[in-house]
Order: sequence, then structure tokens, then C-alpha cells
Amino acid sequence: MSNWITVIENALQALISPLEWIMLIAVIGGGLYLFIHSKGVPLLKIKPAFKLLFQKEKNQGISRFQALSAVLAATVGLGNISGVAIAIHMGGPGVLVWMWLTALIGMIIKFYSCTLAVQLRAFESDGEPLGGPMYYMQLGIKKWGKPLAVWFSIAGLFGVLPAFTANQLTQTFVNVVEPDRFLSLGDFQWKLLVGVVLSVASSFVIFGGLKSIVKVTSNLVPVMVSLYFMMGVFILFSNGSSLIPTFELIFKEAFNFETAVTGGFWGLVILGVRRAVFSNESGVGNAPMYHGQSQSSKGTDEGLVAMLGPLLDTVLVCTITGLIVIISGAYQTPNLNGIVLTLEAFRRLFFGFGDQLLLIMVFVFGISTLFTYSYYGVKCFGFLTKKKWGSYYNYFYVGSIIFSALVTVEVVIGIIDLAFALMCIPNMLALIYLAKGVKKEMRERQWLS
Repeated sequence: MSNWITVIENALQALISPLEWIMLIAVIGGGLYLFIHSKGVPLLKIKPAFKLLFQKEKNQGISRFQALSAVLAATVGLGNISGVAIAIHMGGPGVLVWMWLTALIGMIIKFYSCTLAVQLRAFESDGEPLGGPMYYMQLGIKKWGKPLAVWFSIAGLFGVLPAFTANQLTQTFVNVVEPDRFLSLGDFQWKLLVGVVLSVASSFVIFGGLKSIVKVTSNLVPVMVSLYFMMGVFILFSNGSSLIPTFELIFKEAFNFETAVTGGFWGLVILGVRRAVFSNESGVGNAPMYHGQSQSSKGTDEGLVAMLGPLLDTVLVCTITGLIVIISGAYQTPNLNGIVLTLEAFRRLFFGFGDQLLLIMVFVFGISTLFTYSYYGVKCFGFLTKKKWGSYYNYFYVGSIIFSALVTVEVVIGIIDLAFALMCIPNMLALIYLAKGVKKEMRERQWLS
């Protein structure tokens, strides 16, 4: 079996190598274009964005708070806790700088994509909105919008699989809880068992549909993010003397042209971009699928709220995680990677039992991510077939949880990076083409002269 896994890993890497450069140009280049296009105005409206977050409208759809909570449930979690550790393990402390820069650009991208998800959307017979990249592509781009929408949706079927989350939750259980101490079954059997349990547990919420998902996540996510933030800030405050040297190390390593990372300096940049995109999914097109269901009548209102996603999950949560991993020195231990590395860092810096508290948060974050990702796939499959058939995707999704629990993290990351790149390309093309509609609304609201 290990030989087959090696073959899959090599095949995925061969496919990802050329696409990662295209993704880099699409996200960074496209994001910078949108930044110039908007004159950076959305980044100056953080305060109004937070005010809008808690305001409701009487239209059909979910509230802005529920939409952002669902998106954060998908992004704040193992991507920020485990993904950051993987990035630092692979590229060193300097990778954080490129994650931060990508996050700022990602805020602009989220603003444009989620504005368009409200501006250009369809409606069901009962008035419920249908928004997302596939809809603004099809409705906004007359000649080649439908092929782009189909391309995006096919890639989305695989990009939104729960591969990383299921894999890391399982790995956490086997490596940290060490269940073999209580019942000797072997790693493979325990991973299979955890995969089955996760798939069954997820089914209860997933098959309840959108309303069920946003109800659960809007209750879980704010509590877990607050707890993680308080715990992280306490650790950083307790190690305040290490903060300035850590930031100096981060910026020094970010511009280390002799770095040992595969691909050298540009390999380090790409690694930061890939992990930041995986962390907040800016440019990928997932978030507009939730924000497109919002009650918002003005696209730019939803765009401002959506912009808070990268601010909270990458700039805030990833930074806390990254600083703790670096200050602890755990990243210099060769055999530690992923969630195990983050757990070790928290154990070292929080009275010897920080890993146990983090473990509880990780499982809550992970389960909420499993809930929310399913909706993306349902929407993609419903667009490719018929909307009423979309829920059939959930059976494939639930089954993939078991597969993901058994394979290596390298295979999982390869699948997601490949699919995200294939989703990112048509989405960024559409955003650049349709940007004029967003700018028009910004001028109508007198944000731009």
C-alpha cells in the first residue's frame, strides 16, 4: 500500500508544480490589480464591516453573521492551527510574512467575490437566493461564463472534500490520545474506526441542509475562536520578552535568498501563498457560496463583511499559532509536523497541558469544518446537474472522510492544492472581468470619486 501512496504523491506533485505558478500569478497579480482598481478603499472600512456583521435585513436568505460564521467554520480550524505548523516546518519562520501579505490581498479578493455573489445571483421559486462563483460567471459573462462555471464546479467537487480535516483529526487522535494504550488494535484499525465515527457524526448535521449547518456553526465558531484567542494571547503575553526577537527572525528569514526550501526564495514565497490561500481560501471561490445566500440587498455590504474572514483567520489566528510555534522552538524538532507540532508548542508554553486544551478545540473546529465544507460540494454538484440532486453529493462526501482518515497528509495536501489551483484560475479570471460592476456600486455609494 505504501508503494501506491508514493506513486500518488509523486503524481500529484508533478501536476501541482506548473499550476502553483499560475495560482501565484492569479492570486497575487489579480489581487494587486483589484487593490489598485478599488484604490484600497475596502481596507479602510473595517469598522463599518463589523457594524454590518450584526445587522439583519428582512430579505430571504441567511444573516450576514451566519454566512461569515459558516465561512470561518470552514477556514478557522485545522488550516490555521495545523496548516501554519506545516508551513513553518517546510519553510521556516519567514513563511509567515508571505502568508500575511497574501491575507491582505485576500481581503480585497473576498470583498470583490462576495460583492459579486450578491449582485449576480439567481433565485428559487420561493425567493431563496442562489449565489456563488458559478452563478456570477454564468450571469455576468455571456460568452464564456458557462464553461468557466462548469470548470469551477468540477474542480470544486474535489477541492471541498474534507480530506485535510479528517486526516489531521485522525492523526491527532492516534498520535496524541494513543488509543492503543487502552485497546490494542493497531494504527490502521484505529484510523478506520475514527474515520467511520467522524462520517457518522457529520451526517446528522450535513443531511439537514444549509439551515442546519449555519445554526450549528454560528453557535460553535464564535465560542471556539474566542477561547483560542484568549489562550493564545495569554501565552504570548507570558512570553512577551521573546516577541521582538521572534518578529526579527520572521522578517529576516522571509527575505533569506539562500533558504534551504525547495525552489529557494521563490519556493518560500509560493509556500506562503499556498498555505495562506488554504487558510483563508481567498481567490478559490468557496466563501461566495455562503455569502451569496445572505439577506444582503447591497453587494458591497456583504463584501465588507466577507472581508473580515481573512483578517480573523489568517492575520489573527494564523499569527497567534505561528508565533507560539516559533517561540516554543518545537518547529526545530525534525519529526514534528502538522497538528502534532502545534500541540507540542502549546504543551511547552502552557503549563504542560496546553496540548490537551488545544486538542478539545481542534476537535470542535474540525467537526465544524466537516459540516460546512459539505455545502460547497452540494452547491457545485447541484449546479452541474440539477439543484434538487445536489444533496446526493453528501454520500460521496461522507465516504471520503473514511478515505481521508487512512492516507498520508502529503496525499491530502496534494489533492487540495491541486483542486484549489484549478478552482482559483476561473474564479480570478471572472473577478477581474466583472470588477467594473463592483466599482460601479462603490461609486454609487460615494466611496470612490
